[in-house]
Amino acid sequence: MRWIQNCSDNGRNAYMLRLQRDDESGILTVSGLNSQIKALLENKFPFVWVKGEISNFRVPASGHYYFTLKDSGSQINAVFFRAQNRYLRFVPESGMQVLCQARLSVYEPRGDYQLIVEVLEPLGAGQLQLAFENLKKKLDQEGLFEPARKKALPLCPLNVCVVTSSSGAALRDILKVLEASPYPVGVTILPVAVQGGEAKFEITEALRVAGMLYDRYAWDVLIVGRGGGSIEDLWAFNEEIVARAIGACSIPTICAVGHEIDFTIADMVADMRAPTPTAAAEWVVRRLEEFDRELSASRDRLIKVLRTRLDSLGVRLKLLEGRITHPLNRLANLRLTLDDRLQRLNLSLGRRLEKERSTYEHLLSRLIYQNPDERIRKSREHIGSLAKELSLYYRRIVDGCRLNLQNSLSRLETLNPLSVLLRGYSITYRLADGKVIRSFKQANPGERVMVRLAEGRLECVVERPHNDRTEKEG
Repeated sequence: MRWIQNCSDNGRNAYMLRLQRDDESGILTVSGLNSQIKALLENKFPFVWVKGEISNFRVPASGHYYFTLKDSGSQINAVFFRAQNRYLRFVPESGMQVLCQARLSVYEPRGDYQLIVEVLEPLGAGQLQLAFENLKKKLDQEGLFEPARKKALPLCPLNVCVVTSSSGAALRDILKVLEASPYPVGVTILPVAVQGGEAKFEITEALRVAGMLYDRYAWDVLIVGRGGGSIEDLWAFNEEIVARAIGACSIPTICAVGHEIDFTIADMVADMRAPTPTAAAEWVVRRLEEFDRELSASRDRLIKVLRTRLDSLGVRLKLLEGRITHPLNRLANLRLTLDDRLQRLNLSLGRRLEKERSTYEHLLSRLIYQNPDERIRKSREHIGSLAKELSLYYRRIVDGCRLNLQNSLSRLETLNPLSVLLRGYSITYRLADGKVIRSFKQANPGERVMVRLAEGRLECVVERPHNDRTEKEG
């Protein structure tokens, strides 16, 4: 009979298991032994809290965390599956002291027992503090904390946008300070949740909306923050998306979170950090007071410079008064000069009018001489004469053409073969081939012929051809 004793990490609890035989011979298989050990461990240790140092930390392509948890006297393998480790606020590394909640399990193929980690927290600074340091290091490497990228704060912040809780003490403190100031500060409130799971999203969205509405409302400065609380309460201002939203905001931003001792990632990214919301409002009032003092000092300096300038000009004016002629004498001289200029102008205008009148009369006489009515009358007479000549010429041409036409008709009538037929002549054709018969020799007795008359045709039969010349001679 064998006994296996397993002790917890503190050695205070011991559990004994009497192994059962797999068969009557009392021999166990390796798989059976590992299976019973697995069942025993998982039933006796469903969840345990274990602390130790991480060593041999590795992350394969699957995304699971594999490492060894050890102390000065022992070690145990552990795995932290991807489905759970993605919610971690820090990245584990070898040498880190951690506290984990895990299930004890056995990997039967190799007979190894290990911890299945469900919760992992760093020891010492704590999880939130480690996450704070990791994000701080990351954003610092990206240059989000560099003074060169921060926007200059306004000299006269009379229009303020506040991103905070509408029911928090921070808003009341800000409004109390601004209302007590003698300056007309305009305040626009974008209410958001400042703690809880949705706070980071609402703050980020409010900053984005403020940037979109900046052209319409022209805020001089934006105050984002909340009152004091625990690190968990203030954690929304340590979120990466909030820090990046503050860095991307086009409005000069003052971050006022918590109390004097509280310091967040948002404070480092903002263009200015105020220790409290009240301090942010007081900065606005102080800025206006400084601007007012500078404006008053500038006004006093300007008045002093103007007075000095006016005194200097007054002295110069007195010197010039002694050098210039009395205005009445100067006015009398100007009047005499004006009378002389008027007299000369009248004479010049009279001569110019007389010259223009003479030129006008000369041009008028030439215009009368060149009156177009007479030229128009002569042109009309010439046109009438040309029209008569053209009409006579046209008639002569028409008469000549008519005579030529009559002559041509007479010649055509003379040459018309129908006219010859009207005088009793005829034309004889051979019916066989349609050829004209001009001699008796071309016709044979009994041959059919066609005789064309002036009116109609005759079909005939040749009885006997005759030679008129031979018959006359006989």
